[in-house]
Amino acid sequence: MSKKKTSVPQPCPCGNLSFETCCKPYLTGEAIAGDALSLMRSRYSAYVTENEDYLRDTWAEENRPSGAIIEKKSPVKWVGLKIIGHQEHEDRATVEFIAQYKQNGRMQKLHEISRFIRKDAQWYYFDGTYF
Repeated sequence: MSKKKTSVPQPCPCGNLSFETCCKPYLTGEAIAGDALSLMRSRYSAYVTENEDYLRDTWAEENRPSGAIIEKKSPVKWVGLKIIGHQEHEDRATVEFIAQYKQNGRMQKLHEISRFIRKDAQWYYFDGTYF
């Protein structure tokens, strides 16, 4: 007698339950983030999955780096995201977060307030302040 396998959803890197219904549609271009918080979460997932094209496409053109965004074969392993708070007003928004990562076996954290802008109904990362 064979047992049916039940598919367990893959958790989203950003911390939500399902990658399929959370950040994956943004990372694959099937959808665009409807708010700055969703964009920030999807950008974190892009760092985890090393999706540099998505990071470049969602970075405001006037501040977008010209070189590599993700260091290939980086010793950084992203391990968690905690949203501290977010505010949105018209075409501007901020998201404060702490992202934890391991580098060379040591736990580290990145504490940032990211600024976002909306142009033509699409949100973009503008810049951030680190703590």
